[in-house]
Amino acid sequence: MFEPTAAYTPAADRYATMRYNRCGDSGLTLPAISLGFWHNFGDITPFDQMKRLVFTAFDHGITHFDLANNYGPEPGQAERNCGLLLDRYFRAHRDELIVSTKAGYEMWEGPYGTGGSRKYLLASLDQSLGRLGLDYVDVFYHHCPDPSTPLEETMGALAQAVASGKALYVGLSNYDGERLARASAILDGLHVPFVINQNCYNILDRTVERNGLKETAKRLGKGLITFCPLAQGLLTGRYLDGIPADSRAAHDPRFLRPEDVERTHAKIVALNEIAVERGQTLAEMSLAWLLHDDTVTSVLAGASKPEQILSNIKALDNTDFSDDELAAIDRIALG
Repeated sequence: MFEPTAAYTPAADRYATMRYNRCGDSGLTLPAISLGFWHNFGDITPFDQMKRLVFTAFDHGITHFDLANNYGPEPGQAERNCGLLLDRYFRAHRDELIVSTKAGYEMWEGPYGTGGSRKYLLASLDQSLGRLGLDYVDVFYHHCPDPSTPLEETMGALAQAVASGKALYVGLSNYDGERLARASAILDGLHVPFVINQNCYNILDRTVERNGLKETAKRLGKGLITFCPLAQGLLTGRYLDGIPADSRAAHDPRFLRPEDVERTHAKIVALNEIAVERGQTLAEMSLAWLLHDDTVTSVLAGASKPEQILSNIKALDNTDFSDDELAAIDRIALG
């Protein structure tokens, strides 16, 4: 049972300290820190906790809420809960928000509930809008490549989402550089405002550096928003002294396994020494490392507590790195 609707008055100075970065060559800007709804907005999280998270975020200038059709648990529940939050507390502030969602991974049973077909993407967008209670989303992503569907069909579906007024911009997620370039050429030909790529990127995971995504995004003038910036908690400092009993690695091996902690422990300890010398926590330095790069538009970070959001924002206090610091981080992470 949800509590009755109560008034919410955002902080008057919410835009005073947040940094906003342009998505490539487009006119759209995003906050340097965005709020992800992947883990903590499903049906296992108390509604009052979700409310505190979004209030804290918006009060500090985080204007971007990122979702996908299958975020939960159960799939769709994060969008439903976001819809309740938007309806109850953010009606007067809709035009101050960027709300994004995605489709690509499996959402419902049968042949039409996954992939990159026109049938799936447009049906999923309609369902997402229903759960969110919105007429449009600001950014609609194809969540993952689908080699079994012609790229022209997938990009055509994104074009239709914009033409119908159900999305203002489109994005691509989990693409590599070569596929990004092909998709971008199609979208440019269709005059579709493709502005952003969403990919995993952190100090320990350099996939976008190896597969051409980062270089291609910069060359084509597209933004890059990074998910898993703290490597599922490895870069938070939580595992410096082992695996806490209440940690994700101890009880939820879907995303972080004990062997992952053991394999990277020496690197984490060494990286933390650099962070301490910089006067930052390991998490703050890890986010700052991403944001020192002008290719990165925004860092997408989840949170289970308001304090974690405030800690993430502190990374903006120092995003400058010396050449020696960058070289040392690379030696540790890539060694």
